Amino acid sequence: MIAPVPDGDDVFEVVRFHSPSDGAQEPVPAANRPGLRHIAFRVGDVRAVVDRVRAAGWDTVGEIVDHKDVFLLCYVRGPEGLIVELAERLGG
Repeated sequence: MIAPVPDGDDVFEVVRFHSPSDGAQEPVPAANRPGLRHIAFRVGDVRAVVDRVRAAGWDTVGEIVDHKDVFLLCYVRGPEGLIVELAERLGG
């Protein structure tokens, strides 16, 4: 999936490998496993972004949650199990 970032100056690309084949499916790694498992983006409208990534075939990890009336947060699991956190700051 290739998506422009909100300011339009950069592109974020998530790649899924097609070869070699998956073979035996490994369990989905935990979010707190060492290594690159999670990246975060601050977005202007988390609900709109979640709608777009769901339409692109990504699964959400839970639902959109309000974190202490400061952020709306949602996690999506992209290709190869990478977790992407989407955060919308509330109240300006």
